[in-house]
Amino acid sequence: MAKKENKTNAERILEQNGMAYQEMLYECKEFSDGVTVAALLGLEKESVFKTLVAEGRPRNYYVFVVPVAETLDLKKAAKAADEKSVSLIHVKDINNVTGYIRGGCSPIGMKKKYMTFIDETAQLFDRIYISGGRIGVQLSLSPDDLCSVSEAEYIDLIQE
Repeated sequence: MAKKENKTNAERILEQNGMAYQEMLYECKEFSDGVTVAALLGLEKESVFKTLVAEGRPRNYYVFVVPVAETLDLKKAAKAADEKSVSLIHVKDINNVTGYIRGGCSPIGMKKKYMTFIDETAQLFDRIYISGGRIGVQLSLSPDDLCSVSEAEYIDLIQE
């Protein structure tokens, strides 16, 4: 009997939309920060992006995709989301809000569709790397494909 493929929601959605991606696997038992993951995979950290979720008004959630070695500028994020302010959600809330866990949160395939913003530096690369939706899985894809499938917009999001 053939082994069943164990694709993530993000991979299934990319395939349903005819978007090319490459799955990259790494050994990891628990959360590792993105800089560590980049090093494990031999990638330049500037091309590896993390997914952050913030809340503005109660229950108004937003997704921000920024380089792993950078810090999200919350003022820029709030302006992008047309909120007075936003704050990152607590780690314990990640699963309830997104359906993913810390270290495996992908901007693609969350429980609900949230407004999504990608740092403009993603456009500097032919391919970027994002979480594949499970710890130990990274996906390489075109930033424009990510922008399209997540209905996102590019914007300056990182702290100076």
